[in-house]
Formats: sequence, structure tokens, C-alpha cells
Amino acid sequence: MSGILDLLNSDIGKTIISGVAGSTGQDENKTGGLLTMALPVLMKAMERNASTPKGAEGLMGALNKHDGSILDNLGDLFGGGVNDEVVNDGGKILGHVLGNKQQGVEKVLSEKSGIDAGSVGNILKVAAPILMGVLGKQTRQQKVQQPSDMTSVLGGLLGGNSAQKEQSFLEKILDADGDGSVIDDVAGMVLGGAKKKGGLGGLLGGLFGGK
Repeated sequence: MSGILDLLNSDIGKTIISGVAGSTGQDENKTGGLLTMALPVLMKAMERNASTPKGAEGLMGALNKHDGSILDNLGDLFGGGVNDEVVNDGGKILGHVLGNKQQGVEKVLSEKSGIDAGSVGNILKVAAPILMGVLGKQTRQQKVQQPSDMTSVLGGLLGGNSAQKEQSFLEKILDADGDGSVIDDVAGMVLGGAKKKGGLGGLLGGLFGGK
């Protein structure tokens, strides 16, 4: 299974990055860097939520709406500007997935991407429904029937054999409490040389190796 970063590096990924950047008025390179950091964090948050029966059932239910069709209509999605329905949906997804960690996560992503926190939030609102579409498409391709199987789908997109350092970074950023101190240390360690290696692709490559 291809990982989420493989998607961003594909032609459809470039369309997503360009479209999200254009719809939110942000620099394309910075937007790409932000999504490279943010999507794994959101995936990890979903994986954590799906580790409980109730959480897995809720995610499975949400995927009845997010069936992957959004990926087939990206030209329409971005061509006329992302509509309010998609953005509102993204806001609900972020609230559900990140809960009270949302502000802290957006703060850290802002610091690391060089994009102000408000704009980070706007970008994530557009990206979240697309990410759900990716997940929905995977569940259909794998013919997932049981909520308990969701963790294996998410693990596949994240990479089941990811290094402990990478997992630690994702856990730390999700445990953001707003002060950013510990997170900055961890993010500095993991992301410090990321720009030299083309974003997180170099350092988190193992997280998304083709599975």
C-alpha cells in the first residue's frame, strides 16, 4: 500500500498542494511543506481515535460520506474555489480528530512551516476532507467491513514499521498542551534537517514506505 507522502509526491498530490495553496492564498512551497507535516499528524490522530471500539465505529461511519469521490473531482473542487460546505466539513473533521489538541497542533505546525496559525487552520480545513477521501478510498479498495479493521488501514497509510523516533514525534505533537516547549525540542530533533532533504520525506520516509 502506498503511504500518504507517496500521494503528495504524485501528480494528484501536486494538484492537491497547488489547489489548497491557491484556495487559501498561500505560497505553494510552504503549503506543500505544511501538508507533508500535517497529514501524518492527522493520520496518527485518527489511528489513536480508532484504537477504541467507539472511535473506530465513528470513523467507519464518517467514511460512509467520505467515499473517495472527492479525489475524482479535484478540478471542480479547486477550479471554482473550495465551497463553504467542504470547508465547514473540514472544520468538523479537525474538531473530531484533534479535539482539545487542535490549537496546540496548529501552533506547532505554524512554527515549523512559517505559516501563521490562522492560515494553518484554513489549510487544514481544506485538506481534511481530502484526507478522509483518501482513507475512504482505501477502505473500499480493501473491502473493509468491520470497524476494528480500520487501524490496519491507517497503519498501512502511516507505515507499519515506522521508526520509534518518528512515532515519538507524532505522539508528542498530538500531546500539545499549548506551551510548545517539549514539542519544540522533539520537532527540532526530527525536523531540524528536513528542509535539506525535501521536507519530511527524507526523515519520515520510513513512515510511508510503499506497503
